[in-house]
Amino acid sequence: MESKELKQNTLFNPEGETDVRLRRMIGGNSTNLNDFNNMKYQWTSGWYRQAMNNFWVPEEINLTQDVKDYPLLNEEERKAYDKILSFLVFLDSLQSNNLPLVSEYVTANEVNLCLHIQAFQECVHSQSYSYMLDTICSPEKRNEILYQWKTDEHLLRRNTFIGNCYNDFQQHQNAFNLMKTLIANYILEGVYFYSGFMFFYNLSRNGKMPGSAQEIRYINRDENTHLWLFRNIILELKKEEPELFTPEKKEVYAEMIREGVRQEIEWGIYVLGNRIPGLNIQMISDYIHYLGNLRWKSLGEPYLFENNQKEPENMKWVMQYSNANLVKTDFFEAKSTAYAKSTALIDDLDSL
Repeated sequence: MESKELKQNTLFNPEGETDVRLRRMIGGNSTNLNDFNNMKYQWTSGWYRQAMNNFWVPEEINLTQDVKDYPLLNEEERKAYDKILSFLVFLDSLQSNNLPLVSEYVTANEVNLCLHIQAFQECVHSQSYSYMLDTICSPEKRNEILYQWKTDEHLLRRNTFIGNCYNDFQQHQNAFNLMKTLIANYILEGVYFYSGFMFFYNLSRNGKMPGSAQEIRYINRDENTHLWLFRNIILELKKEEPELFTPEKKEVYAEMIREGVRQEIEWGIYVLGNRIPGLNIQMISDYIHYLGNLRWKSLGEPYLFENNQKEPENMKWVMQYSNANLVKTDFFEAKSTAYAKSTALIDDLDSL
């Protein structure tokens, strides 16, 4: 499919437009000035403040109980813990390296400010996973887990789906490849991460690895904002660049979400199956189909899966865990309902 080539932002551009009415998500003529007072995309102001208020440090969370619990996990739980953590480490590493590339072609400085904050947070998430591994594992076991994405063929195969999409944009910077990268990011943030977090929350509701679950809750709170950010970027492009949303191209994006859902379900069967107390294949499949529907519908498109339009009743506990200490943001309505620094949070898992 033909698509216009994108021009990389000029770092120093005295000839850039200062009239916010002329600002565009892509293809604009930006001065690159970080101007917090004149914003075309007003929603970025609230997002920025929410993201800054979410600041946290991984080592603040106590993993003492996890050190005791990890050797007591059954074999299947421990294997799943290792593989899912390896997957999440890879995804956050991919994100922190890809986001700066995306920002080079976004010509709205207020949006780039948000992308830079997200890239920083992805680095914190990688640090968090390393902290979890350093605390509960030997150095040898830690390194084995970190690089399972290279040795586990199934894990490598599913990483390839997102990784190749990012590589395509790195090699060919056109608008269509950028849109596919944004959709891939949206899948990663809104399907893959949510599905991975579910496992840790399930361990915690069964009285295991509470520190890991709390660590994931902080990460989850950040990822919610990242998901909301990319949803808004896509919706702005939908208004500004209608040629990127022809029926043919929308079908490409829809198929990417279907493929992401298929791969996530296959992964869930492979790593969890019916072998983890509190989860089964039907629950996993229903929840991931629901996530795919939720993400596509929130872009103003029809449901992709007829039978999974509502959150499964037997998975509502996931949302309870992801709303860390009732710090909630109504991301799909673009309204923040609470701002809170992480220092205000306590380990309240027992109350859920």
